[in-house]
Amino acid sequence: MGDVRGFLKHTRQGTSYRPVEERVADWKIVQKDFPPEKSKVQASRCMDCGIPFCNNGCPLGNIIPDFNDLVFRDKWEDALSRLHSTNNFPEFTGLVCPAPCEQACVLGINQDPVTIKQVEWEIVRRGWDEGWVRPIRPERRTGRSVAIIGSGPAGLSAAQQLTRAGHTVTLFEKNDRLGGLLRYGIPDFKLEKWVIDRRLEQMRAEGVIFQTGVNVGVDLSVADLRAGFDAVLLAMGAEVPRDLEVAGRDLQGVHFAMDFLPQQNRRVAGDGLDSQQDILAGGKHVVILGGGDTGSDCIGTSLRQGAASVTSLELLPRPPEGRHPSEPWPMSKKYYFNVSSSHAEGGERDYAMMTRFLSGRNGRVERLHGVRVEFDRDRLDRPLMNTMREVPGSEFELPADLVLLAMGFLHLTHEGLVRDLSVELDPRGNVRADTRRFATSEPGVFAAGDCRRGQSLVVWAQWEGREAARAVDAYLSGSSHLQSRNAFV
Repeated sequence: MGDVRGFLKHTRQGTSYRPVEERVADWKIVQKDFPPEKSKVQASRCMDCGIPFCNNGCPLGNIIPDFNDLVFRDKWEDALSRLHSTNNFPEFTGLVCPAPCEQACVLGINQDPVTIKQVEWEIVRRGWDEGWVRPIRPERRTGRSVAIIGSGPAGLSAAQQLTRAGHTVTLFEKNDRLGGLLRYGIPDFKLEKWVIDRRLEQMRAEGVIFQTGVNVGVDLSVADLRAGFDAVLLAMGAEVPRDLEVAGRDLQGVHFAMDFLPQQNRRVAGDGLDSQQDILAGGKHVVILGGGDTGSDCIGTSLRQGAASVTSLELLPRPPEGRHPSEPWPMSKKYYFNVSSSHAEGGERDYAMMTRFLSGRNGRVERLHGVRVEFDRDRLDRPLMNTMREVPGSEFELPADLVLLAMGFLHLTHEGLVRDLSVELDPRGNVRADTRRFATSEPGVFAAGDCRRGQSLVVWAQWEGREAARAVDAYLSGSSHLQSRNAFV
């Protein structure tokens, strides 16, 4: 424990952001960095609890009290080593993770929790600046080969772990650039892509083989895949979006969020787009259906493109601020009122609003027609979805030149690779595999990340990638020395 009175002497200073009028004019990261002394002060608030619930709150099991203590003692390189022992890419989680570790912080019972996420970012940021992040090459090669399908956080974590274990890893990505969700699902103002690129260079130096523009199951047959590799790890995302089944859905100007967001990421990267397929919010009244992270990203992107107005609608009632009775400490909070950096930039948000239909002229959407809804509550004050009913006389209309559907995802794409592999699916349409062996119904084929667990967080994808790598290593070698986090989950 760095300072036994740190949590009494200092208050929390959380992540701060660049001024709104400055950041909405560009696509740079909105998050501001801490100076070293500020990081040390915030790290000193960590109480080094006898039972550090933050460790368990973090899916990766980051050893948070240890790296806080090391930061306070100005041992930054040691802090980076401790952080890397559980987290391959702390810069990703340090920028985009919702910080379930902070929600589990013991100090958070009656004070503001420790600023864990920002300290994590500062450790790895300094590590890159000081040149402490270097390739770690295996001492020997096993002669065994692994194909990983998908270069999102799960695939990247697994690839690095398996390469360091000595296997020859080839990672296939159907897009022209690597990163999956990190590259094309998260806006640059939350995660600039040079942050990904420098990790990819490290992984290349370690021996990972990257193959972009290869849609496995189409460009590379399943027969050739199985013949060419000793093991296969599926690490694709859950890419099938939840649709809106109302009249007017087929009007021009109604798009899935994941058709809208990747386009802007490509523009920032300097890629040219077919002007006839451009989805742009400039000068338009934008309505976003869905109040989660994807919807928030659509808000920030629409504002930067110069939307005339931005309105975000959520079907469920507005959640409470702070903790809900159904999620007592140290449980991770899912049902709470969240204000992201994009929410703070502008636009309107409303809750318990259901879309009835869309209308327009000349084949283009112009208005959204909806109604307010209400729900009965259970004994823990949670809304019961099967009791949803319309509020009489609450019908409304909104101007809507662009409607973005950000209502979540159903499951991974089944056509092509998954169908040809003949792997079993679970009732939700994801690849069936448990969290011990990560093995599918087909021998030598494993699954991790959103294609196995469904739509989830970057931090969970990284955990799944690490754990699946250990399972693949054990399958190929008989045992594995890669670290396991299963005992804590």
